[in-house]
Amino acid sequence: MPDPTNQPTTTEALSPILATKLYLPPPRLNAVRRQRLIERLNEGLHRKLTLVSAPAGFGKTTLISEWLAACEQVTPGLRVAWLSLDESDSDLARFLTYLVAALQTLAPNIGAGLLPLLHAQQKPPTESVLTSLLNEIAHLAERFVLILDDYHLVDAKEVDDALAFLVEHLPPQFHLVITTREDPNLPLARLRARGQLTEVRARDLRFNASEAAEFLNQGMSLRLSAEDIAALEDRTEGWIAGLQLAALSLQGHQDIPGFIRSFAGDHRYIVDYLVEEVLQRQPESIRQFLLQTAILDRFNASLCDAVTGQQDGGAQLEALERGNFLIVPLDEKRHWYRYHHLFAGLLTAHLLAEYPDQVAALHLRASDWYEQNDLSAEAIHHALLAQDFQRAATLIERAVPQMRRSRQEVTLLAWLQALPDEVFRFRPILSVHYAGTLLQSGILDGVEARLADAERWLGIGERPDVLSGNMIVVDEEEFRRLPAVVAMYHSAMALVLGNVADSVKYARQILELASDDDHLLHGAAESLLGLSFWTNGDLEAGQRCYTDGVIRLRKAGYISDAIGCTIALADIRLAQGRLRGAMNTYERGLQLANQGSVVLRGAADMLVGMSRLHCEWNDLDEAVQCLQRSGELGDFAGLPQNPYRWRVAMARIRELQGDVDGALDLLAEAEQVFTSDFSPNVQPIPALKARLWVAQNRLGDALNWVDEQGLSSEDDLSYLREFEHITLCRVLLAQHRNDRAGQSALEAMRLLSRLLQAAEAGGRLRSTMEILVLQAIAHHMLGDRADALMPLERALTLAEPEHYIRLFVDEGPPMADLLEEAAQRRVTPTYVRQLLAAFGEVSKRHESPRG
Repeated sequence: MPDPTNQPTTTEALSPILATKLYLPPPRLNAVRRQRLIERLNEGLHRKLTLVSAPAGFGKTTLISEWLAACEQVTPGLRVAWLSLDESDSDLARFLTYLVAALQTLAPNIGAGLLPLLHAQQKPPTESVLTSLLNEIAHLAERFVLILDDYHLVDAKEVDDALAFLVEHLPPQFHLVITTREDPNLPLARLRARGQLTEVRARDLRFNASEAAEFLNQGMSLRLSAEDIAALEDRTEGWIAGLQLAALSLQGHQDIPGFIRSFAGDHRYIVDYLVEEVLQRQPESIRQFLLQTAILDRFNASLCDAVTGQQDGGAQLEALERGNFLIVPLDEKRHWYRYHHLFAGLLTAHLLAEYPDQVAALHLRASDWYEQNDLSAEAIHHALLAQDFQRAATLIERAVPQMRRSRQEVTLLAWLQALPDEVFRFRPILSVHYAGTLLQSGILDGVEARLADAERWLGIGERPDVLSGNMIVVDEEEFRRLPAVVAMYHSAMALVLGNVADSVKYARQILELASDDDHLLHGAAESLLGLSFWTNGDLEAGQRCYTDGVIRLRKAGYISDAIGCTIALADIRLAQGRLRGAMNTYERGLQLANQGSVVLRGAADMLVGMSRLHCEWNDLDEAVQCLQRSGELGDFAGLPQNPYRWRVAMARIRELQGDVDGALDLLAEAEQVFTSDFSPNVQPIPALKARLWVAQNRLGDALNWVDEQGLSSEDDLSYLREFEHITLCRVLLAQHRNDRAGQSALEAMRLLSRLLQAAEAGGRLRSTMEILVLQAIAHHMLGDRADALMPLERALTLAEPEHYIRLFVDEGPPMADLLEEAAQRRVTPTYVRQLLAAFGEVSKRHESPRG
């Protein structure tokens, strides 16, 4: 479903690129040279991935920055790109944007054509983007290293999958380094087995006695005896952050041995003790500065001044760096800094304990600074931490269109969920944004409540008491579009819940409310009408509306949405029996999805649809190739239902190859990965399984399915259950074969007669032909060969223009007998000869008839 809450433009990301995330931290002054680890890292350059994984405070980032500085001499010409990650990079679009930005520090034009696509509404598949990016990288002559620092802060399977794809396909001149506190969800075992992984872990990073001595006496300018150093190294177990904090605490102590003996226990208690020592020994101005700026993930002098209310931020930062505090410069000019993560957390704990009433004000000052500097995401982050929800709501409402265009829906949903319900009651646009975000995320709970909040301000619904407050609107144009947008989400919600009448009602409201030139809303309305008519079995009206919807969406520039609608349009054509029309639709959709160097989402689905058609035309080789091409494009090239559709299509191929058990296994997998969308599920998996059970003569299983679904030949008929009722007829005919004395064949005949009338009335040619075929089989079973040829002749006449093959061949020997007789009577002679030839091809493949 398209998103009408913003216009389809390609723009930059929500916030400008934070250059500090791309700066390689310079080597620390007087750092300990760790030759043994540098040599290991140098050796790892010949592998794909270096993983530096250890808890906080083990010097991961410091080691990498020092190694890279040394690489200039050992590996001349080696280029380096750096990306410092944070929690917001869990949003896939943001992660990929920064990944490209990091690489552009090496080659300014690399990925230039991909960035606009990442921030367009029609975001291409991630694997397609990465494939194009890797192809560009492969043309670079220089060797280079990309460092992803603090990867543990990223928590998103999408990002893990994208990175796994990147690692799997790295060109030989590209080496990846990841620093993290916990192992990432990457195929590490496979990389390790292939010799493509270098690992540096906590046990490697710990300072040994000589490194601890160098660090304490030279790096920290202490004069400790060998015994004191050994005792301190033993207490901290070589943990670098603990040693650094201990060194800061030791400054000014007379009884050094006594001090060292005074702390013990695990790292957490050591740190608590040492930070307390460090803070108590600082002048009050520095102590206040440390505590107040601890709320910031990264900072510069201007931001520090804004948060502290002072004017000496630059001098304070220089003093902290000179004093060997756990502060990390983020650029060569030492303009931006961050605290060591461990140190920042402990400072924040002290701030909350000592000055809890100041925390909100500090966050608001940070939020103001970020807003003034056009860093919206950070401004929202700090407004939420300050619990100033009205300010956060205003910032979010301004940011939503850009967030949607840059596909940062994960972040947007988290922001909206952080706001109290009361905020939405006076903000109709934000309420609708929330409803749309929930619906787009597959979350139905809360959608109606958010829409109701908006409608009260439009004079719709009850509870006028809520209007006693003042409505807050950030964008007047969005408010003017609001009635049509509300109607669109109501229509979509009704369709999901199976209320077709309401879905049609609201879709028509959209057409009345939206301006004529709003192609997006008109496209959404026509698409929803098409889905509703399709669900009710009116295929002609569904096809007409859906075609109009696709045209409107393309005019609006929503190419991916148009591609998604193309899948449904082809499904409608299949139900209409128009195989060639469906193939043309798939081919146009595939062409639309191939956008130069990238393949848009939906391309894989087109190939799956083509495979189904080739199966019907009995061209199994081409059907298999289509599925293989679809699989090669990857999951990112498919819409949410593609894993399900792919397995169903492959199950059909297995069935036609005679492997019915394999087909059943694939259908079981398909059932597990099924995700509903707005299209009707007219061929449910249980019914497909029942047809295969009939093929295996597992009549008991098929009859159990009939009982579980509550099916009867006397049921009222509907399009949504038409496939199941036709399947019931197959079960009844199979039952007749096993018990010819029963009445099941006659029961099937009565049901088939009713089904035929309904299918013809709805213009559902595919169902009509199958019903006619089953009527012919039923007459043949009852010995009425003359009566069998009447429905068969009609089915052949309808099927010949579209060249149906498996529709007839799947019925096995009884159909072959009937076709032989039809050939003798010169019924569609050319077509019948082709069908009989297909029976011979099937026999060569030793296929079992479906029954």
